Amino acid sequence: MFVQPNWVMVKNAVSAFLFTSAFALLCAAVNAQQFPIMDKIADKVVQKYQTSTCEQLWQERAQKGKAPKPQMEQEALQMLKSDPQMRSAFISKVAAPIANKMFECGMIP
Repeated sequence: MFVQPNWVMVKNAVSAFLFTSAFALLCAAVNAQQFPIMDKIADKVVQKYQTSTCEQLWQERAQKGKAPKPQMEQEALQMLKSDPQMRSAFISKVAAPIANKMFECGMIP
């Protein structure tokens, strides 16, 4: 027995999918513009990890805590500490590239 599809249901499903997709794109665009300074900082951090060699990262890890952090870095950290939404967006943006590089360099199991 052959059953014809209910075109009204198909049309409603397609409309719902298109609306949901448009809404998701709008949310992504708004989120990307919400923290422009944080986005630039995150891009710089990701670029640093992507362009550094494993040896450079190991050396930086060995030197950690021996020299004071630059003023701009301290201000950026304070900004992230004081704004949970910004901190969450920052971590979402940098976590995967940093973790991947650390894994490649044997810094995490």
